[in-house]
Amino acid sequence: MLATAVAAFLVWRSQPTPQPLPPPAPITPLTSITPSSTAAKVTVHVAGKIRKPGVYLLPAGARVTDAVSAAGGVSKGASTGQLNLARRLIDGEQIVVGAPPGTAPGSPITDPATAVLDLNSATPDQLEQLPGVGEVLAARIVEFRTSRGGFTTIDQLRDVSGIGPRKFEEIKPKVRV
Repeated sequence: MLATAVAAFLVWRSQPTPQPLPPPAPITPLTSITPSSTAAKVTVHVAGKIRKPGVYLLPAGARVTDAVSAAGGVSKGASTGQLNLARRLIDGEQIVVGAPPGTAPGSPITDPATAVLDLNSATPDQLEQLPGVGEVLAARIVEFRTSRGGFTTIDQLRDVSGIGPRKFEEIKPKVRV
Protein backbone atom coordinates (compact mmCIF):
# COMPACT_ATOMS: atom_id res chain seq x y z
CA MET A 1 0.00 0.00 0.00
CA LEU A 2 2.83 2.36 0.79
CA ALA A 3 4.44 1.52 -2.54
CA THR A 4 1.22 2.44 -4.36
CA ALA A 5 0.99 5.74 -2.52
CA VAL A 6 4.64 6.57 -3.32
CA ALA A 7 4.13 5.62 -6.99
CA ALA A 8 0.97 7.75 -7.22
CA PHE A 9 2.81 10.67 -5.60
CA LEU A 10 5.74 10.34 -8.02
CA VAL A 11 3.40 10.14 -11.07
CA TRP A 12 1.53 13.19 -9.86
CA ARG A 13 4.81 15.06 -9.28
CA SER A 14 6.20 14.16 -12.72
CA GLN A 15 3.35 15.81 -14.64
CA PRO A 16 4.42 18.98 -16.46
CA THR A 17 3.48 22.28 -14.96
CA PRO A 18 1.98 24.93 -17.23
CA GLN A 19 4.34 27.73 -18.21
CA PRO A 20 3.09 31.24 -18.99
CA LEU A 21 2.95 32.11 -22.69
CA PRO A 22 4.85 35.12 -24.00
CA PRO A 23 2.65 38.13 -24.80
CA PRO A 24 1.35 38.20 -28.39
CA ALA A 25 3.22 40.27 -30.94
CA PRO A 26 1.65 43.67 -31.61
CA ILE A 27 -0.65 43.84 -34.63
CA THR A 28 0.60 46.12 -37.39
CA PRO A 29 -2.09 48.56 -38.55
CA LEU A 30 -3.03 48.42 -42.24
CA THR A 31 -1.69 51.91 -42.85
CA SER A 32 1.89 50.76 -42.28
CA ILE A 33 1.99 47.96 -44.84
CA THR A 34 5.20 48.07 -46.85
CA PRO A 35 5.28 48.70 -50.60
CA SER A 36 5.84 44.98 -51.14
CA SER A 37 2.16 44.39 -50.44
CA THR A 38 -0.02 43.01 -53.19
CA ALA A 39 -1.78 46.34 -53.78
CA ALA A 40 -1.00 47.78 -57.21
CA LYS A 41 1.19 50.90 -57.23
CA VAL A 42 2.51 53.41 -59.75
CA THR A 43 5.87 55.14 -59.52
CA VAL A 44 6.03 58.73 -60.76
CA HIS A 45 8.69 61.44 -60.81
CA VAL A 46 7.39 64.85 -59.76
CA ALA A 47 9.68 67.73 -60.76
CA GLY A 48 9.65 71.44 -61.51
CA LYS A 49 8.16 74.13 -59.31
CA ILE A 50 7.14 71.80 -56.51
CA ARG A 51 7.96 71.87 -52.78
CA LYS A 52 9.46 68.36 -52.52
CA PRO A 53 10.49 67.10 -55.98
CA GLY A 54 11.27 63.41 -56.18
CA VAL A 55 10.06 59.94 -57.02
CA TYR A 56 6.80 58.87 -55.37
CA LEU A 57 5.01 55.53 -55.06
CA LEU A 58 1.24 56.03 -55.26
CA PRO A 59 -1.75 53.68 -55.44
CA ALA A 60 -2.83 52.57 -58.91
CA GLY A 61 -5.63 54.81 -60.13
CA ALA A 62 -4.14 57.89 -58.46
CA ARG A 63 -4.47 61.21 -60.29
CA VAL A 64 -1.96 63.94 -61.12
CA THR A 65 -3.37 66.00 -58.26
CA ASP A 66 -2.45 63.16 -55.85
CA ALA A 67 1.16 63.21 -57.11
CA VAL A 68 1.35 67.00 -56.71
CA SER A 69 -0.03 66.69 -53.16
CA ALA A 70 2.40 63.89 -52.30
CA ALA A 71 5.25 66.19 -53.39
CA GLY A 72 4.14 68.87 -50.97
CA GLY A 73 2.14 70.95 -53.41
CA VAL A 74 3.06 73.66 -55.86
CA SER A 75 5.81 76.12 -54.90
CA LYS A 76 4.79 79.64 -53.96
CA GLY A 77 3.90 81.67 -57.04
CA ALA A 78 3.97 78.65 -59.38
CA SER A 79 1.07 77.48 -61.48
CA THR A 80 -0.02 74.04 -62.56
CA GLY A 81 -0.36 75.57 -66.03
CA GLN A 82 -1.23 73.00 -68.64
CA LEU A 83 -1.29 70.02 -66.25
CA ASN A 84 -4.52 68.05 -66.25
CA LEU A 85 -4.83 67.47 -62.51
CA ALA A 86 -7.70 65.00 -63.01
CA ARG A 87 -5.74 62.66 -65.32
CA ARG A 88 -4.84 59.21 -64.01
CA LEU A 89 -1.16 58.54 -63.47
CA ILE A 90 0.81 56.16 -65.66
CA ASP A 91 3.58 54.10 -64.09
CA GLY A 92 7.02 55.54 -64.81
CA GLU A 93 5.92 58.96 -66.00
CA GLN A 94 7.43 62.32 -65.09
CA ILE A 95 5.20 65.22 -64.07
CA VAL A 96 6.73 68.67 -64.43
CA VAL A 97 4.92 71.43 -62.56
CA GLY A 98 5.17 74.99 -63.82
CA ALA A 99 7.32 74.26 -66.86
CA PRO A 100 6.37 73.51 -70.45
CA PRO A 101 7.32 70.02 -71.69
CA GLY A 102 10.94 69.71 -72.79
CA THR A 103 12.40 72.44 -70.56
CA ALA A 104 13.15 70.34 -67.49
CA PRO A 105 16.70 69.11 -66.95
CA GLY A 106 17.46 65.46 -67.56
CA SER A 107 15.78 63.13 -70.01
CA PRO A 108 13.09 64.42 -72.35
CA ILE A 109 9.60 64.47 -70.92
CA THR A 110 6.98 62.27 -72.47
CA ASP A 111 3.52 63.75 -72.21
CA PRO A 112 1.08 60.84 -71.78
CA ALA A 113 -1.45 62.73 -73.89
CA THR A 114 0.92 62.60 -76.89
CA ALA A 115 2.53 59.22 -76.18
CA VAL A 116 1.94 56.35 -78.60
CA LEU A 117 0.66 53.24 -76.79
CA ASP A 118 1.38 49.65 -77.72
CA LEU A 119 -1.99 47.90 -78.01
CA ASN A 120 -0.46 44.60 -76.89
CA SER A 121 1.11 45.85 -73.67
CA ALA A 122 -0.89 48.92 -72.56
CA THR A 123 -2.72 48.63 -69.26
CA PRO A 124 -6.42 49.49 -69.03
CA ASP A 125 -5.50 52.75 -67.24
CA GLN A 126 -3.16 53.69 -70.08
CA LEU A 127 -5.82 52.84 -72.68
CA GLU A 128 -8.22 55.18 -70.88
CA GLN A 129 -5.88 58.05 -71.79
CA LEU A 130 -6.83 57.59 -75.46
CA PRO A 131 -9.48 59.98 -76.82
CA GLY A 132 -13.00 58.67 -76.28
CA VAL A 133 -11.84 55.58 -74.37
CA GLY A 134 -13.29 55.11 -70.92
CA GLU A 135 -13.13 52.28 -68.42
CA VAL A 136 -15.61 50.04 -70.28
CA LEU A 137 -14.04 50.47 -73.71
CA ALA A 138 -10.53 49.94 -72.28
CA ALA A 139 -11.75 46.67 -70.75
CA ARG A 140 -13.18 45.61 -74.15
CA ILE A 141 -9.86 46.34 -75.86
CA VAL A 142 -7.99 44.25 -73.26
CA GLU A 143 -10.58 41.43 -73.55
CA PHE A 144 -10.26 41.47 -77.36
CA ARG A 145 -6.46 41.38 -77.07
CA THR A 146 -6.58 38.48 -74.60
CA SER A 147 -9.09 36.41 -76.57
CA ARG A 148 -7.23 36.82 -79.89
CA GLY A 149 -3.66 36.45 -78.61
CA GLY A 150 -2.88 40.12 -79.19
CA PHE A 151 -3.26 42.64 -81.97
CA THR A 152 -1.41 42.06 -85.23
CA THR A 153 -2.58 45.31 -86.86
CA ILE A 154 -4.05 48.58 -85.65
CA ASP A 155 -7.02 48.02 -87.98
CA GLN A 156 -8.20 45.21 -85.68
CA LEU A 157 -9.38 47.95 -83.29
CA ARG A 158 -12.39 48.30 -85.63
CA ASP A 159 -13.49 44.82 -84.50
CA VAL A 160 -13.75 45.95 -80.86
CA SER A 161 -17.35 46.64 -79.87
CA GLY A 162 -17.82 50.38 -79.32
CA ILE A 163 -15.12 51.61 -81.72
CA GLY A 164 -16.72 53.11 -84.77
CA PRO A 165 -15.05 54.76 -87.78
CA ARG A 166 -14.79 58.21 -86.16
CA LYS A 167 -13.38 56.94 -82.87
CA PHE A 168 -10.97 54.67 -84.76
CA GLU A 169 -9.60 57.68 -86.68
CA GLU A 170 -9.06 59.56 -83.38
CA ILE A 171 -7.29 56.63 -81.74
CA LYS A 172 -5.26 55.39 -84.75
CA PRO A 173 -2.36 57.91 -84.55
CA LYS A 174 -1.97 57.32 -80.81
CA VAL A 175 -1.47 53.53 -80.90
CA ARG A 176 0.90 50.95 -82.38
CA VAL A 177 1.37 47.16 -82.36
